Amino acid sequence: MKSIINTAKAFVRDEDGVTAIEYGLIATLIALVIITGVTSVGTNLAAKFVLIASKLQ
Repeated sequence: MKSIINTAKAFVRDEDGVTAIEYGLIATLIALVIITGVTSVGTNLAAKFVLIASKLQ
């Protein structure tokens, strides 16, 4: 019975999985910021090209 309790205590104190989850959340947040920025720049760039194309005609 003591080995089960000791194993459970060791499992609760183990932080390796928590660190991996934190890194995953940070990577997800960075990816969302990059996707949002690239989408915004792409939309603005497309609008500029349309403006330039209309003035060339």
